[in-house]
Amino acid sequence: MSAIIPYLDLLMFPVAIVMLLRGFPVAFTLAGVGLLFSVLGVVFEVGYFATGDLSFLRALFGRIYGLMDETNEVLVAVPLFVFMGVTLERSGVAADLLSSMAKIFGRMPGGLGISVAIVGMLLAASTGIVGATVVTMGLISLPTMMKAKYDTRLSTGIIAASGTLGQIIPPSLVLIILGDVLSNSYITARRSVGDWAPDPVSVGDIFAGALVPGLILVGVYVLYILTVALIFPKRAPSVMDEGEKVELGPVLLLLVPPLLLIIAVLGSILFGVATPTEAASIGSIGAILLAGQRLSDKSSLPQIVALAGAVVVVLFVLYTDLRLTRTTITTRDTVNVALVSLALLAFVWGSAVSLWRIWVAKADDGPSTLGSILRASLHMSVMVFAIYIGAQVFNLAFRGLGGEQTVNEFFSGLPGGPWIALASMLAIMFLLGFFLDFLEIVFVVTPIMAPVLFSFSAADGSVLFHPVWVAVVMGLNLQTSFLTPPFGFALFYLRAVAPREVTTGAIYRGIVPFVAIQIVILGVVLFWPGIATWLPAFLAG
Repeated sequence: MSAIIPYLDLLMFPVAIVMLLRGFPVAFTLAGVGLLFSVLGVVFEVGYFATGDLSFLRALFGRIYGLMDETNEVLVAVPLFVFMGVTLERSGVAADLLSSMAKIFGRMPGGLGISVAIVGMLLAASTGIVGATVVTMGLISLPTMMKAKYDTRLSTGIIAASGTLGQIIPPSLVLIILGDVLSNSYITARRSVGDWAPDPVSVGDIFAGALVPGLILVGVYVLYILTVALIFPKRAPSVMDEGEKVELGPVLLLLVPPLLLIIAVLGSILFGVATPTEAASIGSIGAILLAGQRLSDKSSLPQIVALAGAVVVVLFVLYTDLRLTRTTITTRDTVNVALVSLALLAFVWGSAVSLWRIWVAKADDGPSTLGSILRASLHMSVMVFAIYIGAQVFNLAFRGLGGEQTVNEFFSGLPGGPWIALASMLAIMFLLGFFLDFLEIVFVVTPIMAPVLFSFSAADGSVLFHPVWVAVVMGLNLQTSFLTPPFGFALFYLRAVAPREVTTGAIYRGIVPFVAIQIVILGVVLFWPGIATWLPAFLAG
């Protein structure tokens, strides 16, 4: 027993993994393992628990308060982005996107597969949860592709690969959480080495850094699908006859609004017009308007009025002075305020009508689509924050047992210096991706390992590994892990919704080319960090 006591900190991870594989809830497993090992630390007087009590865990209350504090605006975006993604999914907007894309690319060889990849990218960006996206794309796309006589292996590979794009394509829930955790780790690490004024890293910076590698990855996916369709036409046949015509008007009406919504959300963040939380609010309102129009056969006038009202308000706020506390208010100012008030009323009316239409629409799992959306959004948001709280208990216990010092000594003692430390961290996170979801890895592993990387300095004293680049590399690395047989999470999710005639072997064989593409893109970003860092620098001027 005495031989095990010095390694209590390291034993926390295998115990947590075993409990998770046994089916225990993630949040309770992390918190329970943390409390159990904290008690063991008190009993055996290890690390900060050598005082004989659990007073070291008092910091947990400050961390939880920091989560709920009104100054932590980044994490407020989490439930809003979840709501946006669930609304687009449950209202059928995602299915309309797929059908519209399929009609546009229908005559191309592999056109349906290209459509699935693009729609998967858009849906993954709006939800950011691997399981939700893969399941949704599996239910929507796989039957359509099988009906079109697509090769089963190619179909499952496209769906699984595109469903994990939410790890790297902004605006993404995953990138928001990763940005919040990494920015705190970065500042703490740089101050520990004497850099008291490190350049701040925002979620917007990470969004900008992930955009180009993510689009490159999608582009290579599309290029691979097109190549397969040209070389082996029977594996990815055209879904439209030569003489069949496509009416672009109805197709564009279905395609353009959700595309504009996602572009508006992402563009407002990248160009500094809105914070991630404000952009998430825009996305949520836009999703409500789209769903209200999609779920009703009535006029689209309320949605148009609401959109026009929002545009008028934004323009007046940007180009006029609407303050009512000034000493002098002219007649023109009064007219401006009245116009803005009318525009706000129009916006509220259109949004209320949209909400009513979502409420009266029937859902598959309940009497109301709005109720279904709210339940799913609440469930997913609570899951995220419950895991966050459980991870805080786990992290504090790990630090209390001396785990932080163990990690520092391990990485500092590796031969080869900082780059071997980076490779070791990526390898560990890749393996953990077989057993843990992204949220657990971000909340538990990243705060422990990332500060070590950020403590390495270049010759001029600046940070050696740019935090934006590290975030992008981590996202690509974990995305590859979730796709890699035999334990990739995305493959299990797809297996759960695939028909019986789709074998597990077919899913594994179908994903191999996409895993190879992932590894190539990851290597490119590793060797050319500028791919991830140039856009944030450009936007910053």
